[in-house]
Amino acid sequence: MRVSRGMGRRTVGAAVAAGLLLSAAAACGGGDDDKGSGSKTSAGGTELKGVTVSVAAKWTGTEETNFRKVLQAFEKQTGATVQYASTGENTDAYLGPKLAAHNPPDVAILPQPGLMQQYAAKGQLKPLADDVVSEVSQNFSPYWKDLGSYQGKTYGVIAKAAYKSIIWYRPQAFSDAGVQPPAAWADLVKDAGTLQDSGTTPFTLAAGPQDSWTLTDWFENVYLSQAGPDNYDKLAKHEIKWTDPTVAKALQTLAEIWGKPQFLNGGVATATKTKFDESITQVFGQNKAAMAYGGDFAAANIGTTKAKVGTDAKVFAFPKAGDTAPAVIGGDVAVAMKDGKGAQALMKFLASPDAGKVWAGLGGYLTPNKSVPPDAYSDPIAKQLIQQMQQAGDAARYDMSDLAPAAFGATPGAGEWEALRQFVSKPTDVKGTQAKLEAAAAKAFK
Repeated sequence: MRVSRGMGRRTVGAAVAAGLLLSAAAACGGGDDDKGSGSKTSAGGTELKGVTVSVAAKWTGTEETNFRKVLQAFEKQTGATVQYASTGENTDAYLGPKLAAHNPPDVAILPQPGLMQQYAAKGQLKPLADDVVSEVSQNFSPYWKDLGSYQGKTYGVIAKAAYKSIIWYRPQAFSDAGVQPPAAWADLVKDAGTLQDSGTTPFTLAAGPQDSWTLTDWFENVYLSQAGPDNYDKLAKHEIKWTDPTVAKALQTLAEIWGKPQFLNGGVATATKTKFDESITQVFGQNKAAMAYGGDFAAANIGTTKAKVGTDAKVFAFPKAGDTAPAVIGGDVAVAMKDGKGAQALMKFLASPDAGKVWAGLGGYLTPNKSVPPDAYSDPIAKQLIQQMQQAGDAARYDMSDLAPAAFGATPGAGEWEALRQFVSKPTDVKGTQAKLEAAAAKAFK
């Protein structure tokens, strides 16, 4: 998603409105000019007493409230004072002028690694201190550390994740049709037929012009499962072309569902106009279908209906279409934009299990930090998802379209979004779709 619902990315649909900027955050750029490495922290500490750390992130509403509690834990642990400001949905538009004026916040939470690399390439970020890098290495797998790195230096910490390898379903619809959550793609297709025969439409599909990011997530799950992590990485970097046979296979697999209008609520005509939030409401608020694709962030949308997450709305792992159990994750990246022990200390805290445990207990949060145990999570769905994520281990991958240039992976009506949306309308045109994808990718990656 450049909105990774609840995170950053395609945050296009699950994003919350921008909140009021807190007055002091913009002006106080983190008063401490001390250079050097991050410092150790201790409960009730005072080593950063008198130091102000400014932080900017896109979160408002409940997400902001929860993040503030995490920051309060840091304040208690170090004696520092933290000032928070919301960037709104367009993080780059908020930070750009501040960077130009040489007055950025001490720490910023970015919606995707691509933006981190953009800033790092311009020399606008501060590399993490050695002890912060050690904290990252201890708690995150090499893949997640690499996502926060640029040209051999570590700049970022994956502060929060969205898990995107799940499908939401209505247990009652499954029970009425006599089907169980499938583990393999072939069973998903078979169960869809059984649901259809029982009188329940299997899926809603959010393929509207502004919400066809969901289609990229479907593709990424199938592709990761079939082609494996190495090919996934190569395609994400455009080291193999979108005309590759592995892409054709994934598209052909998706057509087993997308190519059957009877499987989609309202058929293709409705699907290609459906917004993400509508797709969730159609399943859990209107009972128009049995399943909808959506990451963990869809729980917020379900919360607007009478359905209760965990009973009326449950999830199952995105079925394997190949040898790899897919685990696709989006995430927000914390970076230091100013020198100083306050910024580095906060970065170290965000990389630690201490921050993760506080956040996990508040809900609406997942992390690839392997030192945060499943028991730290406050709700059963989160515990289920974090176990899935941790079981995936080194095979877990970041959302591919969020790793791509925005022109290809995050633009409504263009690039990957539109090519896959057109494929929903014409699922027999595999080669034509590949040609469109490759042309758009080649142009964007230049």
